[in-house]
Amino acid sequence: MPHTHPADELPAQPAAGSSPAWVRVSGDGGAAPEPDPLDLRRIVWRLVLGALGVLMLVGIGSIYAASHLAEREAVNDAAGTADVLAEALVQPALTEDLAAGEVTAVADFDALVRARVLSTNVVRVKLWSTEGRVVYADEPELIGQTFPLDDQQLEALRSPSVRAEVSDLSRSENIFERDQDRLLEVYRPVWTPNGTQLLFEIYTAYEPVRERAGQLLRGLAGVMVTSLLVLFGLTVPILWRVFHRLRVAQEQREALLVRAVEASADERRRIAGTLHDGPVQDLAGAAFIVAGAGARAEGLGDDSLAADLRRAAAAVRSSIGGLRSLLVDIYPPSLSTAGLAAAVNDLAGQATARGLRVSVDLAAGVAESLNEAEQRLVHRVVQECLRNAATHAPQAAVTISLREEGATVVLDIADDGPGFDATNVLTQPSDGHFGVRVLGDLAAAAGAALDLASAPGRGTHWRLSLPRRDS
Repeated sequence: MPHTHPADELPAQPAAGSSPAWVRVSGDGGAAPEPDPLDLRRIVWRLVLGALGVLMLVGIGSIYAASHLAEREAVNDAAGTADVLAEALVQPALTEDLAAGEVTAVADFDALVRARVLSTNVVRVKLWSTEGRVVYADEPELIGQTFPLDDQQLEALRSPSVRAEVSDLSRSENIFERDQDRLLEVYRPVWTPNGTQLLFEIYTAYEPVRERAGQLLRGLAGVMVTSLLVLFGLTVPILWRVFHRLRVAQEQREALLVRAVEASADERRRIAGTLHDGPVQDLAGAAFIVAGAGARAEGLGDDSLAADLRRAAAAVRSSIGGLRSLLVDIYPPSLSTAGLAAAVNDLAGQATARGLRVSVDLAAGVAESLNEAEQRLVHRVVQECLRNAATHAPQAAVTISLREEGATVVLDIADDGPGFDATNVLTQPSDGHFGVRVLGDLAAAAGAALDLASAPGRGTHWRLSLPRRDS
């Protein structure tokens, strides 16, 4: 089926009415795909980058986990500290006068707090009534003020327990703590000797959380890096062994391909030799015998037998010619010995003998610059095009040219025969145009572009474009 390509990928289209439009038969003119060579350095770099990616992901997770664990530990520690302070120091010092806000009782309690409770870790102490009034605070301006109790504080009063959390310093009661980065706050209910319930609250510094998070992170990092190094150390020898086996397999595959190509050439050479030394020679001898018998029959006056023998001799000679053409197709000796230019001229000579008028124009040095595979492709395309021309356009004039256009070698084969509907043939190829599919497959396999321009009554033009390969 024809390929549809943008106009800039096809040869320049002719002016309207001058010649048929180009149709892409096969290939895009790019290099044939080749398997990526094995590269140990690239594999190792991929492994290293993968390990670094894993390390980054694990590191991010470790930072989060360490921070979460450290914060939970600090909250638990702060809750324990508040519970001990409440039981050992605060609750024994509570009085009804303090709960009522009596100045002397507040001053005595303040002295106790500053001497025994406040420290580098405990930075704020408050004592609340159940109505939200600040009974005591180490910041005097807060004493006597009333603030709404939040859910955590109310829950601690309803269900006596220790509650701890990261403080929300944006609340109005925390106006004097806003210069701190972060704080932990802990609530615990306490009671006066007469049973009046109060809420004891302390604020502790957040710095221990950061220190503990750093300790946990360093421990996790050590385990993580050690694990990755051990994994890397165990993986490299395995990768090296796998890489070695893959390289050996690739070398064996390449050697098998080379041997297959050589075996194919040897087999073609053997078949050609067998045909030449066997059936061709036998048929040649038979042709001489039949021709001689015809001459003798004519000498004896048996004209009817002589005519039959001459026709048989001609048929044998025709078969010999067909076999010799087949020998050239199977194993063209001029391509392997004299080169592409001589082989193309040989094909032109054979086509001329079949009635075609062939002219050849090969730019100097272009044929010699092609590698062996490219020369075989050019030879096969010329061979198939001339065969098609001899079959479908006998007595036609055929021009063959090979030239270089920039980084591309271009082969043109054009004839002035009857032509055909190129699009229809490429879309629905018939048995008579099997060679079109063959040429398309050959070009595609070589990474070349093959284009066709043909229309009924307007001749046929093939163009093979071979991109230059870097040596």
